[in-house]
Amino acid sequence: MAFVTRQFVRSVSSSSTASASAKKIIIKHVTVIGGGLMGAGIAQVAAATGHTVMLVDQTEDILAKSRKGIEESLRKVAKKKFAENPKAGDEFVEKTLNSISTSTDAASVVHSTDLVVEAIVENLKMKNELFKRLDKFASEHTIFASNTSSLHITDIANATTRQDRFAGLHFFNPVPMMKLVEVIKTPMTSQKTTESLIDFSKALGKHPVSCKVMHPRKTSTLR
Repeated sequence: MAFVTRQFVRSVSSSSTASASAKKIIIKHVTVIGGGLMGAGIAQVAAATGHTVMLVDQTEDILAKSRKGIEESLRKVAKKKFAENPKAGDEFVEKTLNSISTSTDAASVVHSTDLVVEAIVENLKMKNELFKRLDKFASEHTIFASNTSSLHITDIANATTRQDRFAGLHFFNPVPMMKLVEVIKTPMTSQKTTESLIDFSKALGKHPVSCKVMHPRKTSTLR
């Protein structure tokens, strides 16, 4: 009887685990790798929509420049959005900036993040080395995404052990202004990952378009 009970408990537990793993990830904490124009823009819109953001780059000088650029951009947004209430605009800027932390050590900050968005130089070797390293430190549930516009997403995803939780998330410049976001899935990307990224894009106030990889450097829009 005890054996049957244990078997039943295992069965229920397994079903619960499977059910949980099938659920979409609600992305609340975002790590953006790369403090350049695109990375800073992604960090800005994520923080402005209630997400906690970690912005990562190689040096404190780069991060300081990124943060300054984000603040200047936010003030432009606030001036227009809160034209009749400057105080509310100042509060918006301050709250958004307070939601952005910075680091020069990506591996040390990805352990609790829901999403890693990479926006570094368009170099496959560098992207592969980055994701291969982060794959060892990120939580099992963490989704990896690349903002690449020219490299094959599958080639980047293959550097990790989480191909099902890897996709392209291509923003357009300037990120705070441009509404379109391409969610690019590889043959290994799970439906849960795709849906999680679509929901995240919508939460940013963007218009996500789901695409799939057809051939290296080519994508097909899914209608």
